Amino acid sequence: MSAPQDDARLLHPEVAKSSDESARGQDGRRLSHAEAASRPIGAAAAREAQPRGAKVKGNRPIDQAEAAERFIAAPLHQAAHDARLWDVRRKRDVAAHGIPEWEELRDLASRIKTHTLSHLDRYLEQFEAQARANGVHVHWAEDGADHNRIVLGILRDNGARTLIKSKSMLTEECGFRHAMAAGGIEVIETDLGERIQQLDDEDPSHVVMPAVHKTRADVAEVFARTLGTDASNDDAHYLAESQRETTRPYILEADAGMTGCNFAVAETGTVVTCTNEGNADLSGNVPRLQIHSIGIEKLIPRTADLGVFIRLLSRSALGSPITQYTSHFRAPRSGTEMHYVLVDNGRSERLGMEEFWTSLKCIRCGACMNTCPVYRRSGGLSYGATYSGPIGLIIDPTFNKRKYSTLPFSSTMNGSCTNVCPVKINIHEQIFAWRKVLSEEHEIPLVKRGMMKAAGQVLSRPAAYRAAIGAADSVLRAMPRFAVYNPLNTWGKAREMPETPRESFHAWYKRNRMGKAAEGEEP
Repeated sequence: MSAPQDDARLLHPEVAKSSDESARGQDGRRLSHAEAASRPIGAAAAREAQPRGAKVKGNRPIDQAEAAERFIAAPLHQAAHDARLWDVRRKRDVAAHGIPEWEELRDLASRIKTHTLSHLDRYLEQFEAQARANGVHVHWAEDGADHNRIVLGILRDNGARTLIKSKSMLTEECGFRHAMAAGGIEVIETDLGERIQQLDDEDPSHVVMPAVHKTRADVAEVFARTLGTDASNDDAHYLAESQRETTRPYILEADAGMTGCNFAVAETGTVVTCTNEGNADLSGNVPRLQIHSIGIEKLIPRTADLGVFIRLLSRSALGSPITQYTSHFRAPRSGTEMHYVLVDNGRSERLGMEEFWTSLKCIRCGACMNTCPVYRRSGGLSYGATYSGPIGLIIDPTFNKRKYSTLPFSSTMNGSCTNVCPVKINIHEQIFAWRKVLSEEHEIPLVKRGMMKAAGQVLSRPAAYRAAIGAADSVLRAMPRFAVYNPLNTWGKAREMPETPRESFHAWYKRNRMGKAAEGEEP
């Protein structure tokens, strides 16, 4: 349980709150949007070992199912994770329904992205020209290793040894921190969730909430081990303030700062970042040297287009009307140096994939993760990749088909991810398309290939299918429970099989409707 609120180790006692940690407005009423409105999860205060992520073994296929089983076997973590993300999903729905033109905004955002990606070469050239005119140094990186080499060169040219950075999925994708450590550069994450993950030597589990899979007790243990805080105090305010106090000296003394990029405006050469902690502003403004890592798909044509995405982003991600900070970086301040690193890392190749190029529209809101029943119950680290959840299922195989060949099968294909996507990516259809590609290219296990081939033979022959269904129903009704619920039947894990019907729908329809239709009666 949490230590008393007046604990002497609380660095700033005035930040202590009552047991209700939810933020309130000036009238004293609870806020009805964003993370601030989330009620504390009761289970979070209990102690349970945090399940770790998927076991990554070189280029071997990720066993997401094995990692998911370990996450589900930790009931406090699984329940808290599911509740938190569904809470955010519900807030997203309230925020979306509060805007009559929500669907028009989604359609407009999708069309803007389609247009931009269809003319990406032109907009990249315009962005570069405008940035250079603004006094920004522009670099082009073919892949993650190239990005890291360029940044390391910039740092060494400026004699920089320490770098503070805000949250950036692109740098995670490039393995940036490890590359900098090998080059003698100390990197400090300034986002609270990313800092927690850095201190625990874990990757982020969510594109917006990097440490959402952790309970307060987990964070208390990590901070006690790495920052010397009180391991028995899991008060959220105490933990956040402790991290802030230990990170601020790094910010004030850093040689360089780095941010990611939510949107890059071709018209003005501007990088826009959206945060709720202000850490991108600190990373981009306090050090004399600032670097911005930009995926080439982040381009939008005009400043006027930005308003469409800003209205969609935070509502989709957290259910809040807007992020606390929407920061525009356009030109270096007097006496400082600014660099843009534009990164491809497989994006150009993906742009040429007829069925999968629209995944480049993604604005990294995480809405598909928050609604996905598989992601909510299995945890983001079970995917063993930078991008998890539904969007990860269609992005990750573009990086490595073999390593991520199992991921597109970690879906119920319910389509909720597509329904909430603010830029209307047909995520569930692309998941299905990837299953087909991986099957045709033999990137799935031999046993599964055999099962799918056998199923295809049965499903392609109506008579054989109906006979198989009838036989299976008869057998299942007669089989003892232990014969149905065994390790060979994965459908029986953690769920009850549906009751076997006495008659199939086709048999019922044939008996009750087909004869009457043939006689000219209304079916």
